[in-house]
Amino acid sequence: MPEADALPEAPLEPPMTLLRMAEIIRAIDPAAQPAGNAIQFTIEDIPIIVIADPVADRMRAMVPIRSADGLDTSELMRLMQANFDSALDARYAVAQGRLWGVFIHPLSSLEKDQLLSAFVQTINVARTYGQSYSGGATVFGGGDSNGIYQELLKELQELGEEI
Repeated sequence: MPEADALPEAPLEPPMTLLRMAEIIRAIDPAAQPAGNAIQFTIEDIPIIVIADPVADRMRAMVPIRSADGLDTSELMRLMQANFDSALDARYAVAQGRLWGVFIHPLSSLEKDQLLSAFVQTINVARTYGQSYSGGATVFGGGDSNGIYQELLKELQELGEEI
């Protein structure tokens, strides 16, 4: 077994900042619209809003799904179940009268691939609402969903390769 100091070190990513996150997002969507600590953009015609607070060291990626009006107890229960087992790192949340797909993470420790995965998972919880309620990163069984997730993640990684 090689000694610990003989192992090559993995390159460290710089801390995630608002500027770095905006550069990654602009590589995905050059038409992204910044507004203060927020930026709105689209991936495959799905709107995503990212809000960051460097003082609190938090970020949130959000995809609007539908109005929260009319969500009954059984639907809310199903959303909570999905948050536990199938939504993965993305979550369903209700705020400002809407149902959202959200991903929340400390800002500075967020790595680029985690950010890209967050976008894909958040899109997937919106797409699969009312069906499998899945973030898509881990799918058990022999279906096509994992391949679709991996393909979109690879596309996003290639767009932001130099960042």
